[in-house]
Amino acid sequence: MSTIFSQIVEGEIPARVVYEDETTMAFLDANPLAPGHTLVIPKDEYERLNDVPEDVAADLYATIHRMVPAVEESVDADATTVAFNNGEEAGQEVPHVHCHIVPRFEGDGGGPIHAMFGGPADLEDDELDDIADEIESRA
Repeated sequence: MSTIFSQIVEGEIPARVVYEDETTMAFLDANPLAPGHTLVIPKDEYERLNDVPEDVAADLYATIHRMVPAVEESVDADATTVAFNNGEEAGQEVPHVHCHIVPRFEGDGGGPIHAMFGGPADLEDDELDDIADEIESRA
């Protein structure tokens, strides 16, 4: 598979690249949600976060950590929303792991990530305990 992001990495498609190292790349989103909306990707294709090897994940986070203040300062943002859509059902449109760094401004109307779901899930304590146990057993 060769995603649009891999084509950007290979130089086949132009992009406004703002950072690059051996394993990661950051570039402006072609359809930005706000000025400075930046995507950070591993150069190699991994469809989901679950597929990214630990060493590449560490490099990816290091690049995100570097880019968040650079993006905020460059567009004088008050804050940023930093997010992954991990899988098609979560809204991932390109099957290549990518982190969105979206600058946020007072009064932008974007709301918190919790606003995406219309409120908390209605779960009983025993359900929460079972879920916590299941996650802990797999971690």
